[in-house]
Amino acid sequence: MKKYILWMCTTLFLLSMGGCSKDFLDKDPLDRLTGDQYWKSKADFDMALTAIYGQLQNSIFSYGSPNWDVLTDNGYGQHNYNGSQGIVRGEIFPSSGGYIVDIYNACYSGIARANIFLSKLSAYEGAELDAAARSRYEGEVRFMRGFYYYMLYACYGAVPVVTEPLTLENQVQPKAAEADVLAQTLADLDVAIANLGSTLYASGDGHIVKTSAQALKLRVLLYAAYDENGTPDPALLSEASTLAKEIMAAGYTLTPSFESTFRDGTQEGNPEIIFSIKFLAPNNATPMDQWYGDWAVVSPLPNFFNAFEPGDIRRDLTIFDKVVNFDGVVHRPSNNVPTGYGLKKFLTPGLIPYGYSTQSQQDWVMLRYAEVLLSFAEAENELSGPTQEVLEALNAIRLRAKLDPLAAGLTKEAMRAAIRKERRLELAFEGLRYFDLKRWRIAEEVLNNVKDGILTYRFEERFYHWPLPQTEIDKSQGVLEQNPDY
Repeated sequence: MKKYILWMCTTLFLLSMGGCSKDFLDKDPLDRLTGDQYWKSKADFDMALTAIYGQLQNSIFSYGSPNWDVLTDNGYGQHNYNGSQGIVRGEIFPSSGGYIVDIYNACYSGIARANIFLSKLSAYEGAELDAAARSRYEGEVRFMRGFYYYMLYACYGAVPVVTEPLTLENQVQPKAAEADVLAQTLADLDVAIANLGSTLYASGDGHIVKTSAQALKLRVLLYAAYDENGTPDPALLSEASTLAKEIMAAGYTLTPSFESTFRDGTQEGNPEIIFSIKFLAPNNATPMDQWYGDWAVVSPLPNFFNAFEPGDIRRDLTIFDKVVNFDGVVHRPSNNVPTGYGLKKFLTPGLIPYGYSTQSQQDWVMLRYAEVLLSFAEAENELSGPTQEVLEALNAIRLRAKLDPLAAGLTKEAMRAAIRKERRLELAFEGLRYFDLKRWRIAEEVLNNVKDGILTYRFEERFYHWPLPQTEIDKSQGVLEQNPDY
């Protein structure tokens, strides 16, 4: 009956419009701007740029990034966010949903915003934007688009490359080759590097700067450097090493206290942060403390806890044992802690007790100097072995963790193992471990041998590339081809 009434009302409304003049139908809505009314001033472009930055606040890219580590030997996700449990068990299909669909949709949503912005920027003929402003806008937006294409490249391999706004005529796009997706990623980041200023991120008012784009490109180069056998490409490693040295000479430093990079109140002006996704309570808060401190959304595995050396301060700053404890201020999670361990690294002490009303505003740190040092050490060790520069970069990380420095004399293989271990511990739950295991081509070796997981792990060769979402295949009417082995 309700459907019938709705149909009748709709029909009567449409019939009543039959005699309306064309002028009436052509009128613009009064409650919002149309495309023809927008993109007229610098203020319009600034507002659109804010919306593009806002796309990164999607939990997949920001405060939900710790959940990526539950796909690895680092942790377990009892709530199955983004379908993580199925991925761990090897239940990866085109119709799986979760991450398989979420990453694809979120990335192309971000790419669409970027493409519209760049198209309008190119067409703008007003006097409010000078050459410097145009260059900066393009650099920031190309960084964003480069990030999304990197995520698509790392998750799926070959996907459509779209650089113009889609219309009804061109909305169905075929896949580009994996190498072309990588090329587009690097091209976007190269434009960002060329267009953005050399101000350090701490002085950039939250905007992407040149070193932000360089640090993201460094991550992309290291991901692309390893072939299907895990053998690195010297040319890509050499480019990565050179790029890392440029960032290392820019003026960033490790903060004396490991935890200060992640806590509200010590992030503004932090000399280690190269790019972060901003939040501000109450209107732009996240559930970060509730998720990890109260719900135990992410539970580190015992093997991860045991991977720390005695005296490594990062262990107790990264993990809590059953209850959250900050110098005697204690919070007991309302959910079970299934592995016996919870994630402490990103919690704010002053917000205890954590609950539904908790408004977290710590920024999500996407790029930081510690990763640059570890990336430099990795690239240089693969190229030249354990040189003094490699040793110094790695020991800077260890010394902050209150560990003894590694002595000279390690073999290339022993240094590789040391770098990979430091990378696992230093960058834990920052959303990088899953992609490290994939790029090193050791995901099968590591994941299929997890002995203390609550789930049974299964990783197959074909999982290095996820399937494209079946919904996208269906909508393309045969234009978009599924990845092999799915």
